[in-house]
Amino acid sequence: MRAYAVRNGEPEDAWGLVGLIHDFDFERHPSLEEHPYVGAKVLEQSGYPQWIVDAMLRHADDPAHPRRTTLEKSLFAVDELTGFISAVALVRPSKAVADVKPSSVKKKMKDRRFAEAVRREDLLAGAEELGIPFEEHVEFVVHAMAANAEALGLAGVQPTAADRDISQNSQEERV
Repeated sequence: MRAYAVRNGEPEDAWGLVGLIHDFDFERHPSLEEHPYVGAKVLEQSGYPQWIVDAMLRHADDPAHPRRTTLEKSLFAVDELTGFISAVALVRPSKAVADVKPSSVKKKMKDRRFAEAVRREDLLAGAEELGIPFEEHVEFVVHAMAANAEALGLAGVQPTAADRDISQNSQEERV
């Protein structure tokens, strides 16, 4: 969210805050009937600005709450994608988000069993709502995540001997 704020000339810290808090109610209220509505009500009652409450409400795909602002569209666009990119990174031998390519994300999207809770339509719709090609959106988000990889736990690991053996066997099988 912070990276999209900078890209759009918006307040980086405010957008970062929205990115951090938008799902705070999800563990207690994971159903589509409750999330994000319970959380939005809590924010409203706690005196948060309406634009933050609106962004939280509109990051869900609910026709009753269409996304209007760049903040709302950006939150929707990165919400599921960051989790999906994280999953793609974690199945790579390096476990590093910096190693994730848009083509890897697109390939994993075709495997419905991979991160099966993620709606592929939402990943594509997010980029479309921002008016940018999906590959460009993925690359931008990966770059933003890579800049914070240590904090996200996605900086990667040194490959083990077993990882090198698997990689070498895969290469030999392709030849």
